Amino acid sequence: MNDAREALQRLKAGNQRFVSGVRAIDNMTKQMQRAEFVERQTPFAVILGCSDSRVPAEIVFDQGLGDLFVIRVAGNIVAPSQIGSVEFVVAKFATPLVVVLGHSLCGAVSATIDELQKPSADTSRNVLSIVNRIRPSVEPLCLTELKNDPAQLLSAAIRANILAAVNQLRHGSQMLEACLESQKLRIVGAEYCLASGIVEFFDEG
Repeated sequence: MNDAREALQRLKAGNQRFVSGVRAIDNMTKQMQRAEFVERQTPFAVILGCSDSRVPAEIVFDQGLGDLFVIRVAGNIVAPSQIGSVEFVVAKFATPLVVVLGHSLCGAVSATIDELQKPSADTSRNVLSIVNRIRPSVEPLCLTELKNDPAQLLSAAIRANILAAVNQLRHGSQMLEACLESQKLRIVGAEYCLASGIVEFFDEG
C-alpha cells in the first residue's frame, strides 16, 4: 500500500471493528503465520502514540502482525529519537501515513497542567523532560478562561499537544518535509476516546 488515503481508511475501518467488538479474520490469522514475518514487514502506517496501557494501537485499529510501525512514549511527545524512528520507517518501507495518536484523560498532559499550576520540587528530571515538551502547547491555555474549568482545560490541552506533535513532525525533519511536499506522505493527528473506543481523526492536511 502506497496511498495515504487508503491507509487512513484502513485505520478508520479497523477502529470501527474495534468499537463494534469485531475482529478481522485476516488479522487473527496472521498470528498463526508469524514465521512469515521473520524476514519481512510492510507497515502501511506509523502510529506515534501514548504509552498508556489502555491505548494499544494494534488493538484499537484492529491490525495484525507487520501492519503498523508503533512508537509509544508518554504524552505522545516528539523528541529526536521519535523523529528518527519515523524517518527510518518512511525511508525503509515507503510508509505513506503517520498518525500522532493522543487520547482522552492523558496523564502526561494532566501532569503538565498540574506542574504549571502548582510546581513541585519533587518532580524527577526525567518526568520533567516529558512535561517540558508538552508545556509549550499547554501553557497558553492555562492563561485563558479554561483555567476555571479543569475538564475543558484538559480536553483542549490534549488536542493542542497532539497538534503540536504533528507540527513538529511536519517541520522537524528535512527528509519528512520533502516527502510531504512530494505528496508521498501524510502526517495527521487523532484522539482516542477511552470511554467510547472511537478514534477521531483531525487536521488531515
